[in-house]
Amino acid sequence: MFEPAVVVDDEPSRVFRKNESKDGFLSVGAHTSDGDRAVLVHVRSRKDESSEAVDEFVELARSAGALIEVVIVVTRTQFDARTLIGSGKVEEILREVEACQAGLVIVNHDLSPSQERNLEKMLSCRVLDRAGLILDIFAQRARSHEGKLQVELAQLQHLSTRLVRGWTHLERQGGGGIGMRGPGETQLETDRRLVALRIAQLKRRLEKVRSQRQEGRK
Repeated sequence: MFEPAVVVDDEPSRVFRKNESKDGFLSVGAHTSDGDRAVLVHVRSRKDESSEAVDEFVELARSAGALIEVVIVVTRTQFDARTLIGSGKVEEILREVEACQAGLVIVNHDLSPSQERNLEKMLSCRVLDRAGLILDIFAQRARSHEGKLQVELAQLQHLSTRLVRGWTHLERQGGGGIGMRGPGETQLETDRRLVALRIAQLKRRLEKVRSQRQEGRK
């Protein structure tokens, strides 16, 4: 049973690092393949929640190829609209990210686009929520042509909710870029349009695959 230390709202944070235990975590998060150094953040609303949820989260991250450096369990009785976990907890996570030079933080909770964006800005690294993690695993395991199309469609639909004006690094004004950008379009507007076009294309291709399968059964 994997038992990381628990970070709660009203006591100093304690974290569980991969090199501080000879059992449990090293076998779960040992560096055995290329991947992103990751800090895992499990967010729970009850202090008496079973540790099985943490174990499942760790296994999901492993399945995605994450190199787990630190696991933090945060207990919140109320969620913060801006970051989900509150600025104090974000600062604690940032210290761990910097200490282990992690390039990825995975949060075992659904994040709104603005929460994901705020966390990435505050942590200066990529942030993935539970939905994004699961989609990544699906993408790795998709084998059939139809399965790959379905996963790409789901990923793009998930991404499309993240393409919002808060992404100031995408707000570059341009006219015409590399044959795709329309006159006067910002990079963000271009990205939105291209994502929408790709989603429509994938839907058409999936419909064609399904029609062909139905025809083959006749």
